[in-house]
Amino acid sequence: MPGSRIAALGHYQPTRVLTNDDLATMVDTSDEWIRRRTGIATRRIAAPEESVTDMAAAAASKALAASGLEPADIGLITVATCSAIDRCPSIAAQVAGRLGLPAPVAFDLNNGCAGFCTALACADHSLRAGAARHALVIGAEKMSDVTDWTDRRTCVLLGDGAGAAVLSASAEEGIGPVCWGSDPTRGDAVRLVDDWHPRFAQEGQTVFRWATGELPGIVREACARAGLTPADLAGVVTHQANLRIIDAVVRQLDLPESTVIAQDVVESGNTSAASVPLALSKLSERGELPGGAPVLLLAFGGGLSWAGQVVTCP
Repeated sequence: MPGSRIAALGHYQPTRVLTNDDLATMVDTSDEWIRRRTGIATRRIAAPEESVTDMAAAAASKALAASGLEPADIGLITVATCSAIDRCPSIAAQVAGRLGLPAPVAFDLNNGCAGFCTALACADHSLRAGAARHALVIGAEKMSDVTDWTDRRTCVLLGDGAGAAVLSASAEEGIGPVCWGSDPTRGDAVRLVDDWHPRFAQEGQTVFRWATGELPGIVREACARAGLTPADLAGVVTHQANLRIIDAVVRQLDLPESTVIAQDVVESGNTSAASVPLALSKLSERGELPGGAPVLLLAFGGGLSWAGQVVTCP
């Protein structure tokens, strides 16, 4: 097949909601301080016994059911995550076992917050090459496991969750050419520090300046590779890192007022590799993005890496 498309979406979030007022009892912060700097109001936190695999399997099960496919139809499964404790077997292999996939190619991919869009491109390339006809691409993170709950600069940002997409080979191109890369000179701007226990750390101002300066150009390039302009987009789903970053990037794109801008960061926080599929699935489920419409996906994070593509909303 000359292309692939997203056939179905699914997502999962833990039940526990952690508010800004809750955080104010843990560190020196306030609801006003957090909202003004990040736009975040709440985030979901997984239970201690709830794993990345649990959340990934829940989101993937929902997407698979929505696709109408059988487990045996899935020839490839990949999970984008940077927070999983398990190294081997991979989260993807564990999810495949839970869903009853008989013999898929299964692997995890770690590209930090850019992981899902990177994994989506890899799966798209595999389907185009004929290596599989259907694939499951999942972004899943338990960022609460790598959060320093004494650091008010970072603990207010992070949340847990998962999002998944079923991809199918297609006679028409439903996933545009990827625009991806990295800036190794800023590789430490977003990282997991692993001395006594892995924990999230970032250079906030460096990330903000880079994102607001570079992302608009990356958006335009991803659109150009898909034969579109930003004005043609029905929706924009960027990595949900910070509402200030999202707003600053969107202002530079001269988008029509009708363009739907994902702002799931307000209720979910920064869920790293899960943020793009989580936000996309929720918008689609609520009917805010029409089927068949072009939507830009764009993520950035540790590395300093980025990946983005225009997709057709299922």
